[in-house]
Amino acid sequence: MTTAFDFQRSMIEQTHQMTHETIEAQKTAVNAMADSVATLEQVADQNVELSHEAVHAYLDAIEQVVPEAEFGDVRELVDDGYESAAEFQDETWTAVHEAVEEGVQNFETAADNYGEMVDSSFDTYLQAHEQVEASAEEFEEIDVSAD
Repeated sequence: MTTAFDFQRSMIEQTHQMTHETIEAQKTAVNAMADSVATLEQVADQNVELSHEAVHAYLDAIEQVVPEAEFGDVRELVDDGYESAAEFQDETWTAVHEAVEEGVQNFETAADNYGEMVDSSFDTYLQAHEQVEASAEEFEEIDVSAD
């Protein structure tokens, strides 16, 4: 009978360990997602810069075709528009980074709390398991001595 209880205890302990490994994997995944936000920001910044350069290249091409046209005001308007967009984008990315950081912290706190609850639950279950095992051993001794 002890072998059965040992097997059960081993399975419980393995499940406990796997639960913690799963929690850590989730924390790693959340942090990887948070880290990817910086990459998205870089891509967005590059996209804005490329489109800004493309507009200037377009204006350069038009100026070559129509040399008498004055595009200084248009260029200034384009630059002002991109500058305003860049400021807005910077503010947006700052807010996104703050929200993601807060979300990661909240997730990690919740995951840590869950891990503590899992530990407590497994400890309680193992204590109950040991009590059942002790009772079974006592019963087995009584049963054997009755023969």
